Amino acid sequence: MKQELILASSSASRQMLMSNAGLTFSAIPADIDERALDEQLERDGANPEEVALELAKAKALAVGRLHPATLVLGCDQTMALGTRVYHKPKTMAEAEAHLLSLSGKVHRLNSAAVLVHGGEVIWQTVSSAELAVRILTAEFVSRHLQRVGHRALTSVGAYQLEGEGIQLFTSIEGDYFTILGLPLLPLLSKLRDMDVIDG
Repeated sequence: MKQELILASSSASRQMLMSNAGLTFSAIPADIDERALDEQLERDGANPEEVALELAKAKALAVGRLHPATLVLGCDQTMALGTRVYHKPKTMAEAEAHLLSLSGKVHRLNSAAVLVHGGEVIWQTVSSAELAVRILTAEFVSRHLQRVGHRALTSVGAYQLEGEGIQLFTSIEGDYFTILGLPLLPLLSKLRDMDVIDG
């Protein structure tokens, strides 16, 4: 890469996606109160796409202030079922409730990416995916969560599509990268346009 890139996140899945794509970068988590900002945005009437974008922007700007000469990437993802916005489950009981509430329904994942340089937002995007969950029985959900364990608490939907979570779905519309929380294809296109990576 021709310019240093920082990922303003400690997300293992985003780091994996970027590494697998051949990007060279540092990962520095942003020191922001995500939940407080999330709640404020929701009180202000922001929709799930706007929440994802504003959180990604806040992360990129926070790290960008510490590294103004470096290109900083901020990312965030929201999940919504109708007007209900979900947050990461804190307990296995919450994870179970999440999965049962998604049973037989289609929910939406919104993944945002923002590039910041010199304290300014220079690019932003939001990609969405729609996921249809099959009808789940309480018994299946209980057995599923016993198998996956506390990994269920690491994602907002209480599932990992790249693992056993794939068994929950009947159909998926949207790309794999968006579902894992990084709109990678538009990001790579922008980095090529900026001559940050080879075109």
